[in-house]
Amino acid sequence: MHARTVARSRRTAVAVLVAGLALTGCGAGDGRANGGGAGGRVTGPVTVFAAASLTESFTRIGKDFEAAHPGSRVTLNVAGSSALANQITQGAPADVFASAAPTNMSTVVEAGDADGTPSVFARNQLVIAVPRGNPKAVASLADLSRPGVKVALCASQVPCGAAARTALDAAGVALTPVTLERDVKGALAKVKLGEVDAALVYRTDTRAASDDVTGVEFPESARAVNDYPIVALKDAPNPNGARAFVAYVRSAPAQAVLADAGFQAP
Repeated sequence: MHARTVARSRRTAVAVLVAGLALTGCGAGDGRANGGGAGGRVTGPVTVFAAASLTESFTRIGKDFEAAHPGSRVTLNVAGSSALANQITQGAPADVFASAAPTNMSTVVEAGDADGTPSVFARNQLVIAVPRGNPKAVASLADLSRPGVKVALCASQVPCGAAARTALDAAGVALTPVTLERDVKGALAKVKLGEVDAALVYRTDTRAASDDVTGVEFPESARAVNDYPIVALKDAPNPNGARAFVAYVRSAPAQAVLADAGFQAP
């Protein structure tokens, strides 16, 4: 049996797992809809698998999408892009995938799960997240290798981890993190909880957590800018909603939300 068919046969089991991981959507209600209201109106649930660094922006964009399409309901499942790509290729029911890097999007495309060609809708850049007041006086990547400085990184298969490795290599800095996290929010949480002195995360994440952390810019981050691609999925339960959401993310109102969060234009 073809591997893609086997994956689809596991859809029910994976759906149970995803239901436990997903964030509650921006609206309420039960059941699925085909998204095909009168005159092609977008209705029903739209399930969006999004990179963890998009949490705040896509929560806002989801609410705005619902307002623009009465009767629709956006549900976000946020996690590391690699984990989301694996869920999709294993048959998890989703309408849209927004990744923090092209590599993880390629996993979905090569498995035949994308509906069309992904488009880049935003870019993001790393900073060094430190506690408010920067008690260790971290000013550069080199400072992260000083004795006594505890650092959190994302795991290498996660976009923020791959970008961190590129930046560290560009700076010629070797360090051993005290923890490798599954996504950027996990790395940031270690700083907020005082468990580490610094973490390499996205500029957008430090902006969202500005009450607790400060972002320290460093020049090598320009060598590790991440493109964020988005695509509707081939087996989307709500294909109309999937295509509409992708189009909305690329619209001026959604791009303004992303810019306010610190994302760069594609």
